Amino acid sequence: MKEKRDKVIRARVTSSELERIKKISDEKGIYVTDLILSSIDNKLLNSDRIEIMKFIEKQGNIFAKIENNINQIARTVNTEKNIHPQLLSYYNEQLKELVLLKDEQNKMFKKIYGFLAR
Repeated sequence: MKEKRDKVIRARVTSSELERIKKISDEKGIYVTDLILSSIDNKLLNSDRIEIMKFIEKQGNIFAKIENNINQIARTVNTEKNIHPQLLSYYNEQLKELVLLKDEQNKMFKKIYGFLAR
């Protein structure tokens, strides 16, 4: 059974601190109470869990798509023994997207490690 939250804590904060607290809770879609208690308990917020799972799912789908495209390009190059400039350009765009995704992935992993290191 979940314990009822029936106690109140008052804290003195500056106007700018209060605005920052409200902004973070609004961005994460959670109550200020949940934000503070999660911070105290070093818990990963549900909004962060959802963000991580969406990222992992998106990453998996995009990586599969890019891998498939790279395989098709490689098959074409191996068959024709050359590469058309448009195909090379498309290939380079796919690689750029892959680099951006890897950067995003690394940022997400740093965030995860930050939560785990607490």
